[in-house]
Amino acid sequence: MTPARTIARAGMVRRATSEDTDALSEIIAYGLLAQPTAAWLVPDRAARAAVLRRYARLVLERAMLEGQVDTLDGAEAVAVWYSRVEPPAPVDAWGCDLQKVLGPYASPFALLHVYVDALTPHTPHHLLAHLAVRPGQRGAARALLTAYHHRLDADGLPAYAEVSGAQPRESVFARLGYEVRSPVLLEPGGPMLWRMWRPGSTGRRSDGLPCRVRTHRFTTPTPRSAVSATSPRSP
Repeated sequence: MTPARTIARAGMVRRATSEDTDALSEIIAYGLLAQPTAAWLVPDRAARAAVLRRYARLVLERAMLEGQVDTLDGAEAVAVWYSRVEPPAPVDAWGCDLQKVLGPYASPFALLHVYVDALTPHTPHHLLAHLAVRPGQRGAARALLTAYHHRLDADGLPAYAEVSGAQPRESVFARLGYEVRSPVLLEPGGPMLWRMWRPGSTGRRSDGLPCRVRTHRFTTPTPRSAVSATSPRSP
């Protein structure tokens, strides 16, 4: 893609509204279903797609209130962002909402949220919580990220994301300047979540790297257990 086309596509980016919820939640659910984390979150294959659709809708509804949801004019893709310039609120409210929406399937999702929150770097940044695209629209993901990165670069802020899969250095994140950091290991039998860090335009980088972290699907999801399992939260 040429720079001109990148700019043209990025110009189509807009904030999502409640009218986009149905279409964008389907895109997020489709993306989640294709990820290695899907089976870890919902071992029941028969229920997996329906549970992920309910979770995707919750993700969007919460993000529209507390974060920023970006899409394109044709709703080909969706990016969910949160500012982490200030420390986030406790994740307890997520646990209540997850239990209400997902019922008996809530526990792995709650555990994942607790650990992601505990591992998020202290350095002021913006968190990319979700990125998903319709099939055949990979260029839309790049457009969404490029547009948001322009805003971050203007403020000198880094970005942080987590990617499941075995080849993070070949992802769109790596091609847009994200550096691969230490992973989170989901157990039993789950994939790695690779921590990805895009330095701010100031070029300041953190020196320390946390150790690998192992999370267990049947562990009780409490913030205390998550924090005790990690080293200092530098990227």
